[in-house]
Amino acid sequence: MDSHGDLIDCVAAARNEGARSSRKRLRGIKKSFLLKQALPFLFSSRPETNEKHQYPGDEVGRKESRRDNQEFIQFHYDISNEFYALFLGKEMQYSCGYFRTPDTSLDQAQHDKLEMICRKLRLQPRDRFLDIGCGWGGLICHAAQHYGVQAHGVTLSQTQFDYATEKVKRLGLESQIRVELRDYSGLEGEYDKIASIGMFEHVGIANMTRYFQKIKSLLRDRGILLNHGICRQAKRTRRAARKIRPERRLLLKYIFPGSELDQVGHTIDLLQICRFEVHDVEAWREHYALTARHWYRGLIAHKEEAIELVGKETFRMWALYLASGSIGFADGSTHICQVVASRRSSKGASGLPLTRADLYRTSKPFQERSKA
Repeated sequence: MDSHGDLIDCVAAARNEGARSSRKRLRGIKKSFLLKQALPFLFSSRPETNEKHQYPGDEVGRKESRRDNQEFIQFHYDISNEFYALFLGKEMQYSCGYFRTPDTSLDQAQHDKLEMICRKLRLQPRDRFLDIGCGWGGLICHAAQHYGVQAHGVTLSQTQFDYATEKVKRLGLESQIRVELRDYSGLEGEYDKIASIGMFEHVGIANMTRYFQKIKSLLRDRGILLNHGICRQAKRTRRAARKIRPERRLLLKYIFPGSELDQVGHTIDLLQICRFEVHDVEAWREHYALTARHWYRGLIAHKEEAIELVGKETFRMWALYLASGSIGFADGSTHICQVVASRRSSKGASGLPLTRADLYRTSKPFQERSKA
């Protein structure tokens, strides 16, 4: 069973004024029923093919004794670098871009995202900079090239580690950047600035206090943290917050095992409990809707290459995952926030600028200034 047309456009069309009556009828249909109807799209008619595409263990991972963070990460990220390269863009950025206009290209939006992160962290030459979950190395390379930092990136993905290591060598940045295949929880030392971009979703709500305490132990007094993560709407009760909807369980089993979304208010509470001072919270929801739309259409444009690399079932799952992600962010059912905070070990001034004006300056980054 193959899909025809653009899934994102189909959903948009279904939400036109003329589709109101249809939407009313659809509200009465259980999501579990809709998921069963979607399974033929995801999988071929041979039942034995399903197993190799699903996570074999506890995909929820709420019990710490049953979590294997490296297995979770490698299931999602180690599909192949070639597969991700089909749709992520030239910098291999697997987090939302920063779109100055809706027509901004994906590559420009991803460059502007890296630049905005560096500015929010107020990176300076020779800063000791840690990127937790460094992905394919885009941020650490940008920060080293344009801001003169000493960067350290860690990832649990073997394919990301291999790619980032090769990129650092290719750019001649070995003296400024160290990349390691390891869990952040085992790190030691002290850093001036720390970024966590798109890694927060992998932590698990029960582990978030431990996560922020570890970051605090690595950050100098008045050092800056930028935490960038997908979040959900706040729920009225703890039971409602812990409930896993059928579509969410499908995502955990076949795409993102071990992931869990927090609500941003709880994230801020935990930061303050862990003795961070929160300075800035910015929602990037609509930026992610645009990013996921680019990813989905990039994957569709390379359909045959994707199927050759990962098979038809995995291609279908990812097409549906990226399209539904774009729709979810566009609708507002899913959110994403960047939180900037600093370690506050003593009373007094934070050391940060009084306004956001420096984030939108027109002056050139460090390396470009040094060449002038």
